Amino acid sequence: MQYRRFGRTNLQLSVFSLGTMRYLASEETAIATVRKAVEAGINHIETARGYGNSEAYLGRALHLGLGCPREALHITSKLPPTSDGQQMERWIDESLDRLGCDTLDTLAIHGLNTPQHLASIQGENGGLAAAERARKAGKIRHLGFSTHGDLDLILEAMRTGAFEFVNLHYYLFFQRHRPAIALAEALDMGVFIISPADKGGQLHHPPERLRQLCEPLSPLGLNYRFLLSDPRVSTLSAGPATPEELDGILAWGDRLEPLTATEQDCLGRLEQEFEQRLGSDACRQCYACLPCPEQIQIPEVLRLRNLAVAYEMESFAQYRYRMFENAGHWFPGRRGNRCRDCGDCLPRCPEQLDIPRLLRDSHARLAPREGRRLWQED
Repeated sequence: MQYRRFGRTNLQLSVFSLGTMRYLASEETAIATVRKAVEAGINHIETARGYGNSEAYLGRALHLGLGCPREALHITSKLPPTSDGQQMERWIDESLDRLGCDTLDTLAIHGLNTPQHLASIQGENGGLAAAERARKAGKIRHLGFSTHGDLDLILEAMRTGAFEFVNLHYYLFFQRHRPAIALAEALDMGVFIISPADKGGQLHHPPERLRQLCEPLSPLGLNYRFLLSDPRVSTLSAGPATPEELDGILAWGDRLEPLTATEQDCLGRLEQEFEQRLGSDACRQCYACLPCPEQIQIPEVLRLRNLAVAYEMESFAQYRYRMFENAGHWFPGRRGNRCRDCGDCLPRCPEQLDIPRLLRDSHARLAPREGRRLWQED
């Protein structure tokens, strides 16, 4: 396991961090997962108030002992954005109590997804002020934020100067947030990549076509190498449900060198396949089509179509597409069938895509299938 500096926190974090959202089947499973991760050299464990029993299970693992002193581990918990500083203070105390810790090494404002979230924590007695009081009292050491928001919001939050690190989505198959990676380097902020296996494309279970294109690597391995070959990326989240799921992850923890010629060839094959299969229907993810009067998240809808057509990643694309209109600010936007053919986006598209047609096609490919009611006629 290799380690990298986490921005100006100056913490040296393992390049894989243990995320604890999925180890919740039982306390025994959670403890065994934490122990295996620590034995493998992972020294950063991330939990959250919103992850069910995650904090309590981690606290129990810490209490029972992990074969190393507490100060050798870096514990992060995450709390929602709030305008109520007293509430934030209570939440911090409750997380510390569940964890059995006196101090959180890092605290992240969890789900800074909208401009309203950012504004709410910046009030005179908002969440940021409360976090600063907690820092001065020794209850937390470093503050950052996690986000599922759009790029402009992420950059705005980073430029406030209030945060020392950022948790964000950035993967081989989603590079929209590349400017945030560059700004993090300029501001000396740590970069924690959220769920590269699952949100990065459900790469634990890739389709056969994608697997072939990535040989001799696996799609997951290529994604890990794409990320870890970039020295601006500090650490990647690994979120196993069981100790066994760590086995396919940890093998990549010592691979930080620049991409090899073989790996570059894999990326070239992926690009060639993208061009051949999508042709003039390829969405280049410039986001110039937004805003949409119908609140369709056009670039993300078409990105999912890109993946389904180019790499046969239908399962992943359908999984993410189903989240539209069901996940609130965690995955905003409406589905492609909401298009009214107003044409507002068409003159803004530099690729001159027939966006309404592609939105309808995306919906036909990716929408959940509704069964025919018994009373409906053929």
